[in-house]
Amino acid sequence: MSAGDAASAPDGASTGVEPDPTTAPTLVFEKSATRHSLLEDVLGLVTGTFLVSFGLYLLQTAGAVTGGTAGLALLLGYATSWPFPLLFAVVNLPFAVLAIWKKGWDFTVRTAVAIGLVSGFALVHHAFLQLGHIDAVYGTLGGNLMVGVGVLIIFRHRASLGGINIIAIVLQERTGFRAGWTQMVFDVLIIAAGLLVVSWDKVLLSAAGAVVLNLVLAMNHRPGRYIGR
Repeated sequence: MSAGDAASAPDGASTGVEPDPTTAPTLVFEKSATRHSLLEDVLGLVTGTFLVSFGLYLLQTAGAVTGGTAGLALLLGYATSWPFPLLFAVVNLPFAVLAIWKKGWDFTVRTAVAIGLVSGFALVHHAFLQLGHIDAVYGTLGGNLMVGVGVLIIFRHRASLGGINIIAIVLQERTGFRAGWTQMVFDVLIIAAGLLVVSWDKVLLSAAGAVVLNLVLAMNHRPGRYIGR
């Protein structure tokens, strides 16, 4: 019988097995996990999307690119001069059906809200914060750092920014191919496509920024390190 069996035995029942000291604290800790309240989810999504949108604003001002659908929207904006909020919303639309099918309505609605908030905050930044010049290294690395922290918060509140995240999840469930590798492949392709609209040195700097973003997620978004629901 495992320590998990011992922990689930009825009160007062003897299992004949001493609890494993290395797992018992974890079991007790898991019992204290609580779900986020509605207010916490709202504040979490507002905070996360604000950070993401501000990070993307820094990237856009620095003329850099990044991965994911946000990076794709930035690229299209450089090529067409269309506003980022519109492009970001349009790029994510085709993935809505996939999100409903694979992740359910709760996740899809939260993701739609997150996408809308990022687009809305982008308009706020352009209206109230005019950045005439920003150092490329600062803007690229700092922007990706803020995007990474923002996405982490969004993940913690059971949402995403749609797009490639959903494709990666579906492929992993269907084929076993790790979602992280799928995300990386798409990010490399999107950043490489930046050569069509920005200089090679900014593409290399953007690649370094993408590493920063993914390190934030890799170090902090791991099973067992966070138990809020």
